[in-house]
Amino acid sequence: MAASFRSNRRGLIWIYIFLGSFCGLRAEQIRYSVPEELERGSVVGNLAADLGLEPGKLAEQGVRIVSRGKTQLFALNPRSGTLVTAGRIDREGLCDRSPKCTANLEILLEDRVRILAVEVEIIDVNDNAPSFGAQQREIKVAESEIPGTRFPLPEAFDPDIGVNALQGYQLSSNGHFSLDVQSGPDGIKYPELVLENALDREEEAVHHLVLTAFDGGDPVRSGTAKIQVTLMDTNDNAPVFTQPEYHVSVKENLPVGTRLLTIKATDPDEGANGEVTYSFRNVRDKISQLFRLNPLSGDITVSGELDYEDSGFYNVDVEAHDGPGLRARSKVLVTVLDVNDNAPEVTVTSLTSSIREASSPGTVIALFNVHDSDSGENGLVTCSIPDNLPFRLEKTYGNYHRLLIHRTLDREEVSEYNITVTATDRGTPPLSTETYISLQVVDINDNPPTFTHASYSAYIPENNPRGASILSITAQDPDSGENAQVTYSLSENTIQGAPLSSCISINSNTGVLYALRSFDYEQFQDLKLLVTARDSGNPPLSSNVSLSLFVLDQNDNTPEILYPTLPTDGSTGVELTPRSAEPGYLVTKVVAVDKDSGQNAWLSYRLLKASEPGLFSVGLHTGEVRTVRALLDKDALKQSLVVTVQDHGQPPLSATVTLTIAVSDNIPDILADLGSINTHTDQEDSDITLYLVVAVAVVSCVFLTFVIVLLVYRLRRWHSSRLLQAAGGGLPSMPTSHFVGVDGVQAFLQTYSHEVSLTADSGKSHLIFPQPNYADTLISQESCGKSDPLLVSQDLLEIKGDSSLLQVQRREKPFPSRIWAIRRVTSCANQPWRRRQYTSRYNKQQQEK
Repeated sequence: MAASFRSNRRGLIWIYIFLGSFCGLRAEQIRYSVPEELERGSVVGNLAADLGLEPGKLAEQGVRIVSRGKTQLFALNPRSGTLVTAGRIDREGLCDRSPKCTANLEILLEDRVRILAVEVEIIDVNDNAPSFGAQQREIKVAESEIPGTRFPLPEAFDPDIGVNALQGYQLSSNGHFSLDVQSGPDGIKYPELVLENALDREEEAVHHLVLTAFDGGDPVRSGTAKIQVTLMDTNDNAPVFTQPEYHVSVKENLPVGTRLLTIKATDPDEGANGEVTYSFRNVRDKISQLFRLNPLSGDITVSGELDYEDSGFYNVDVEAHDGPGLRARSKVLVTVLDVNDNAPEVTVTSLTSSIREASSPGTVIALFNVHDSDSGENGLVTCSIPDNLPFRLEKTYGNYHRLLIHRTLDREEVSEYNITVTATDRGTPPLSTETYISLQVVDINDNPPTFTHASYSAYIPENNPRGASILSITAQDPDSGENAQVTYSLSENTIQGAPLSSCISINSNTGVLYALRSFDYEQFQDLKLLVTARDSGNPPLSSNVSLSLFVLDQNDNTPEILYPTLPTDGSTGVELTPRSAEPGYLVTKVVAVDKDSGQNAWLSYRLLKASEPGLFSVGLHTGEVRTVRALLDKDALKQSLVVTVQDHGQPPLSATVTLTIAVSDNIPDILADLGSINTHTDQEDSDITLYLVVAVAVVSCVFLTFVIVLLVYRLRRWHSSRLLQAAGGGLPSMPTSHFVGVDGVQAFLQTYSHEVSLTADSGKSHLIFPQPNYADTLISQESCGKSDPLLVSQDLLEIKGDSSLLQVQRREKPFPSRIWAIRRVTSCANQPWRRRQYTSRYNKQQQEK
């Protein structure tokens, strides 16, 4: 019989699996059936086949059971892809006496982010025999009872259902009692002892009976109880309850010890036959743990903590019996009302701990289930997250929720999120549960390096050593890892035809610029560079910044004297000074420049040595050589001065020049004096001097003749204009100076001027004439105290003479200093030769600069 039952059971299992799978495909839910009490590892169903998956790839595809509960009844066999039992399944422990017992679980397909519901029906087997609450029961029967009287017997309880449940009772054979089984409206069978024949206590005071209860399983299971019938004197009234059923509703948080209600039964008998006591009937362990009945008062109180989630309804059987043992039955129906005493439960079934910052909105971060054991409004749960987060919640299948990206993430703003998911029910007051989800934002290369300044300026002194550090440039990248590793480079460029890389380099890691050569301020003063910062991302990002490099001047150039310049033959020029010069008379000017800049080019002039101390002074900043006192007859004709020019650099640099000054009032005296000085020169030098004097005299005569002719011509034109003015009614008046031959003198002086530069020591004399058509210098015509300004050319011709011939050649450079105009004034014939000095426009511009 056992083998037959196993075979039938296996057939039922496969039939239920097939039907459950077929129905699950239609309802998107898989159903299986399995009998209780199977061994651990027994196959429930081929889950892989029903899901259309390969059996060996369930673990790779993330298929697992995510059902909520303390004890898992089932497990997945990853090799075979079957759903198996995880342990012994007791249907009675799971569903008590419910007609249908199912176990629900959920299967997570992680790669598809999908939840499938699986329902497994637990089929009852006859694993429990009927049992009585007490193994022995005493029934007191009055001997006066008439046949047909019924006496309630104890009911047996069988936790199985259906055919495996309690089916009937049997009573051991006897001569006075029979068994009658009544069925109540709830289907429960109540055995009753029926008196068949009159009793006689004196004949037999106690009757021992055996009550057997049996079920309909295969094999049949049974339980027995001993019934002792004790005959008593007559008690013809049994207790009667005031209500056939008592109803009470209580909240599940009712404190222990609270009275629920009081049951009441009355017995019209007197004495011991009328004393009623109360007790539970067919009490089970759970009832005895939760409720307590006072046998005398009938008060029912709470002795344990009620839990709506454990059971919302209790059916308590009570009975009342009098002293002799007559009994009455009643029911107490206790309804437990739910209160919001359970906070929602959040179970995270799938979670991503990190995500790229470029992930698109809608990407799933977590999948979690929310459950509340309460009912009604107390069990309705809503989930929320803080509003300031870039995420949102979405409800999916059943009580499952998904956490999604709502807007694009930026790791540079927030690199890690601690997301608080709050599940709140709708009870009063509401209860909530917080679940924390940590999410790391993975960086991508979306930020180029950024320099700390919009542009850079650097300064380096010239003549710097090779390899000198110039400047450190830093760029920041808000990314992380390789995306934030910055390297530096210089753009390709050229400096004076040479590549930039031969002059300047940059450390690619630190951004420090180095000079690869020594710079010269006089070659260039500044340099424009372009620095590029590039990260190591894929693809790399870069940014540029401009760098202005300024070369600082150092005092590395000696002052250069422009005037007086030394002739190429090594001779020294002579400056003329009249003996009648007053103190402060401007003799000449030393002109010098410095290629450096700033204070390195600020020049100061000092008189280093003089043949006649105290006679001349040099302007500290102008370089002008002036007389300090009036010249005396005893002063030598030739004066020698050594002037030094020094800059203001550190250390200062200087240059010197030697000036020769001839002191005399007229050229013949100069020539005579110079000739007398050169007593050791040969006769050829004297002849040259004579030639020079004759040449100067001839030029002066030609000049005076031209002036006289020009004056006559201008007087005639003036006279003609006066006649025309008289004839025409008069012409406007005109200054007299315009008719004294000024235009002619100017035209002449623009063509010819005189300057004599004599060297007493060289043995050679220089006579310098201006070249025509280069007017640039102002001189004046002195005519007995009156002078008119005239323009004289500065571009000079130089006549060099020696003992045999005179040579005329053009000067290489314009004469940058003073020009002496020497001429004879015809209207003042008795006066000696006069000379007057004027500064050229060129020298004025140099002084202004």
